[in-house]
Amino acid sequence: MLMRCTVCNWIYDEEKEGAPFADLPPEYTCPVCGAPKAAFQPVAREQSEEADAGGNVADALTRGLVDLGVRKVYGIPGDSNLPLVEALRENPDIELVLTRHESTAAFMASAHAKLTGELGVCLSIAGPGATNLVTGLMDAAADRAPVLALVGQVSGIYLGSEAFQEIDQIELFRPFAVFAETLSLPSQLPRLFGMAVKAAHGRRGVSVLSMPTDTLAARPVDEKWDKETRLFRGTSLPGQADLARAVSMIESAKKPAIFAGWGSRRDPEAVYQLATTLGAPVATTSRAKGVFPETHPLALGVLGSIGNPYSPRALAEADLLLVLGSGFRQRNLLTDVPIIQIDHDPVRLGRNFPVDLGLVGDVPATIRALLPMLPGNSGDVGLAREVKRARSRWESDIASDDFSTGSVHPNRVIQALKRNLKDDAVVTVDVGDHTYWFYQRFQCESQLTLMSASMASMGFALPAALAASFAMPERQVVCLAGDGGFGMLMADFTTAVLNDLDMTVILFNDDCLKNIKKEQRRDGYPDYGVEFANPNFAQFASSSGGLGIEVDSEEELDDAIAEALSHRGPALVDVKIDPDAMLGGVKIISKE
Repeated sequence: MLMRCTVCNWIYDEEKEGAPFADLPPEYTCPVCGAPKAAFQPVAREQSEEADAGGNVADALTRGLVDLGVRKVYGIPGDSNLPLVEALRENPDIELVLTRHESTAAFMASAHAKLTGELGVCLSIAGPGATNLVTGLMDAAADRAPVLALVGQVSGIYLGSEAFQEIDQIELFRPFAVFAETLSLPSQLPRLFGMAVKAAHGRRGVSVLSMPTDTLAARPVDEKWDKETRLFRGTSLPGQADLARAVSMIESAKKPAIFAGWGSRRDPEAVYQLATTLGAPVATTSRAKGVFPETHPLALGVLGSIGNPYSPRALAEADLLLVLGSGFRQRNLLTDVPIIQIDHDPVRLGRNFPVDLGLVGDVPATIRALLPMLPGNSGDVGLAREVKRARSRWESDIASDDFSTGSVHPNRVIQALKRNLKDDAVVTVDVGDHTYWFYQRFQCESQLTLMSASMASMGFALPAALAASFAMPERQVVCLAGDGGFGMLMADFTTAVLNDLDMTVILFNDDCLKNIKKEQRRDGYPDYGVEFANPNFAQFASSSGGLGIEVDSEEELDDAIAEALSHRGPALVDVKIDPDAMLGGVKIISKE
């Protein structure tokens, strides 16, 4: 028999100890924590016999993840998830990626899902581990990324007794999760695991399984879960009548334009063919930056508060707007114009604004269904003139001779990155003033960009770069972060070192929360509570086992970025940025 100490969870094994627990003297105490004999509870012997019985619930759950194609689980082990951690260790087809903080694990799972469209998985213990997941999981929920959170829980016999680290985890996650349930019995595993995965994919959001540790260690049921018989995903298309109506509206338009969102990113070539067939200018959401080459004559860059300020004027000349896979929050940027909106989710059609035609269907598939039916290039002179004017002003800003005194201007960093970055690189972008500089001044060729779009959470970019390095090891991966956002989860730079990941952090170091300073000045407040006492970030990177480079002048930028990008392993370029060079419609005023 096995007896578990209910205070520290140490297990007395009668076979190993050579004496029945019942025969121990009444004054026996736990050798680890000193708890009395009465504090011990029996544990089923099956825990030591699972190898002969096909494993435990944790093993079955791990096999289900492998069957789905999951190869990485991001998180931190602990008492309430140890059976699952052991199952991950024993399975050669999957591994636990240890992070320094559960926020990193959740952000990594979210970023993996956004980048690949496949399930991102994170792991935590009960209590504080669960609460630390919340921000990263909210990012996934808000950006509709399929994520599964596997959250340890205290043993079932202690639920509801205010046990150590026990919280009501389902109530914590349910307000934003598409599925959240407790795996109370082994017999529930096939159904609850299947429902969690189906909900995450089908409803594009976060699923949570709260898993008491005794359930994880129990013998599983014989029922097998496999994706071939349980998980079904397909591509939807609008009906022929709706497609014909869309073609008729496009044929009637003389100046069509395109607004491409996240839903179009899986097939940039389809967006390109649509634009060039119609001769239609293309603006994108921030999330879709890079889906259309921004050096192309038809490109207007990002539309919105962090994007190209000249694109709304050009789009105002259009007489039809095709919205591809976006909820389009910036409707107030444009004049009243007929709209065709395409989205896989009918709830999103017309949600934020009225549309003249809503097409329910997978965006790339719908575009490709429309292409053979569409007329040729309209070539409207008026629209082309406005697009050319907008591009000219945009490119003038990009090429502007910005300068700083005693520190580096952020636009110089962006242009140095542009000169050294490969066209197929992955760029993860944190939240701050540098976000404006990147989205307004960096013209993507076919780089893949990633940000915390809806939550706008600081700290996202480093975990996202870690996830991108795992998911796409053949591509350059660059993290753009301010000192504020990077400082939140900077310890996980060591996760890149531990896993020998090829990635580069470009750090915009201005010793402050510049975006907050900008907002304070915009609203007439003095600077307050926004300045840091920073460490030497380059020395931190070097002491962690990576490459750290300090840049104090613009003349050093290209060499430093080139060296970091060519370095085999994690690298960080710490650039001293002018704290008063800002973007975002704020007139720079003296602190005095």
